[in-house]
Amino acid sequence: MNTTPSRTTSTDETAAAEVAATKDATAEDGAGAPAAATGPDEAADATGTAEAADPDEDLDPAPHAEARPGVGAGAAAVVSTALGVVALTGAWTGRVAAERETLIGQIKTSGGGSAAQQISEIYGDAWHTTALVNGLFALLALLVGAVVLARPSFGAPAAVPQPTWVRAVALAGVALGVLGVLISAGMYADLFLSLPSAGTPNGG
Repeated sequence: MNTTPSRTTSTDETAAAEVAATKDATAEDGAGAPAAATGPDEAADATGTAEAADPDEDLDPAPHAEARPGVGAGAAAVVSTALGVVALTGAWTGRVAAERETLIGQIKTSGGGSAAQQISEIYGDAWHTTALVNGLFALLALLVGAVVLARPSFGAPAAVPQPTWVRAVALAGVALGVLGVLISAGMYADLFLSLPSAGTPNGG
């Protein structure tokens, strides 16, 4: 007579345990879904996307900006200074042109001519030709140096400052160019040294 109630009670307890286990499993599934969505794989993908979208790497001009002024503007500044030095010291092209004018003058006056004509043809033309060639070199030095100073970026982004040594060398080229132009102009106009004059012998 006492076995029947105990069996009924055991059945009820088993059913209640199954219902509780089902609720726990459902709760664990619901709580685990967000954790799976934020697993290590998706976190790595999100980190990679953030790094790919970082604008600092794409907009950083430093690796290319520093090399361009050093190569382009620096080379032009050195060329300007070199041309200015050539304008002041004289170039082999000027000597060749002067010797050519001397030879032409000798040919013109070989058949005869006054002393003044010989001085002008043989000496004066060669002197003026040398001054003209030196003046051209000085003008080139002035123009190249002025371009370097007027365009600080020289092919690089405008935000990149020009190195100090480039401006210094370009300024030296401009100064030498101006000095060379002035000296060449004075030589061509016979301001520093005038042509020798043919003197008239005095009778005694």
